[in-house]
Amino acid sequence: MKITGIRTGILSVPLRTPFITALRRVDSIKDLIVEIETDSPHKGYGEAPPTAAITGDTLEGIRSAIRNHIAPALIGKEIEDFEAATMAVQRALVHNSSAKAAVDIALWDLLGKRYGLPVMRLLGGTPRTIETDLTISVNDPQVMARDTVNALERGFRCLKVKVGINPSLDVERLLAVREAAGKEVRIRIDANQAWKRKEAVRILDRMEEMGLDIELVEQPVRAEDLEGLKYVTDESPIPVLADESVFSPSDAMRILQMRAADMINIKLMKCGGITNALQILSMAQVSGAACMLGSMLEAKVSVNAAAHLAASRGIISCIDLDGPLLAAADPVKGGARFEGKNIILNDAPGFGIEGFEDEAIVWD
Repeated sequence: MKITGIRTGILSVPLRTPFITALRRVDSIKDLIVEIETDSPHKGYGEAPPTAAITGDTLEGIRSAIRNHIAPALIGKEIEDFEAATMAVQRALVHNSSAKAAVDIALWDLLGKRYGLPVMRLLGGTPRTIETDLTISVNDPQVMARDTVNALERGFRCLKVKVGINPSLDVERLLAVREAAGKEVRIRIDANQAWKRKEAVRILDRMEEMGLDIELVEQPVRAEDLEGLKYVTDESPIPVLADESVFSPSDAMRILQMRAADMINIKLMKCGGITNALQILSMAQVSGAACMLGSMLEAKVSVNAAAHLAASRGIISCIDLDGPLLAAADPVKGGARFEGKNIILNDAPGFGIEGFEDEAIVWD
């Protein structure tokens, strides 16, 4: 099966409520979709969101990277020579991890379709249902309490709570969320790099003293401050998850060697796709570190790909794949079903993506 062309389009989906973190506010999903064409009836689909505040990638940059660098390196390659195809993507240019991830996902989709198997089976997993958390955006405590109640009414039993805007309010925010959630709901917090190292430890100590029962804290300090991350990990009563500090497999290796975090958050858009995510997972397994599989604010194509990866590796103990559940509609045909907290995977070849609602996507 030979790759004959690549085209891109823009997928637009409004959100149920604004997505607010210490780094940004987003009101709708607007992602770039990749369609890889072959000399067969099969097409492969991938997706990348513009997350300039984290990855540095914009829609224009992602499109340009694919058109001008990745596509010329990939067209003419055979899907059966899969390593050559995936390496062509990674070597086409430096950085641009989201563009690489979108095309890498589309290649895995094609590989599954070529052999009539879902990607999770290619990776050693089986079709099953996995459970995701739901994000509670940072806001006034009473608003976050209301959003918590809404999440529980939708069936969620694990929440990822954003903090960090005006850190003096963060303990009050978590107190409001915990009171609204009750004792049985698991709560994770994500500071998105907002705290200083000593400030982080003070806040986390206070949350522990108040019995807020926080499962983990994600990226408490600036991404480049690995010494600060290690300081929080060493001093915090709550396990620390590295997110923005981990893009490449080499980043993961450094953090694991330093013991700068207790856990690693793998996102396909940060590391460049499933191909590189598998390397990070192998390192974490050797090091004895657990992993979260997360996502940016993405629609179903790339989140579906991450779910297939999650279903194939037991070391992935936390799932944060709620992008499609934050959206007001699902314009993607086929793939996993997202029903409340459950992501229900099936046995369709590749990732099972069949296409898109006409009004939701504009092809270039």
